[in-house]
Amino acid sequence: MGKSNEEIMETAYLQGEKYEQQCTGCAQTCIAGIFDAIGIYNEDVFKAASGLADGLGLSRDGSCGALVGGSMVIGYLFGRERKDFKDMYAPMRSYLMVKELHDKYVERFGTCRCYDVQMSLMGRTYDLLDEKEFDEAMKEGMLTHCSQVVGTAAKMATGLILDAWEQDKAS
Repeated sequence: MGKSNEEIMETAYLQGEKYEQQCTGCAQTCIAGIFDAIGIYNEDVFKAASGLADGLGLSRDGSCGALVGGSMVIGYLFGRERKDFKDMYAPMRSYLMVKELHDKYVERFGTCRCYDVQMSLMGRTYDLLDEKEFDEAMKEGMLTHCSQVVGTAAKMATGLILDAWEQDKAS
């Protein structure tokens, strides 16, 4: 008998959390956690997330990389293909799923902007491009905070993916 959806979602959480602790790069660690949990892999999707950590390029100014990583997996699995590029309705399913992921994420963390998530969880932000601030962030437990965010985003995205697959089977 296979794993239940809850077990698969928990695997996504644990793998995402572990990868963020060991490897960092919240977009990639979220993607890796989801891929491990659902048993797929795509090097191009994984590699494309390389620059998306810490609010895009370590800027803290964009969306949380874990949220973006989860959105990328949804797009990979349910998004518009090039052959349908001119069909403006073809990506609608992925739009709606990513919107639902966004809304769940914002409900949980209050925002999707990396800077604001850091402020909420740690009381300040850290410029990870500055060596001194990077060291401070590590001492203050940023990896613990971010790994929990990654795990949560991976679990949320995995739940949406599993629900969509179940809907596909039923129809």
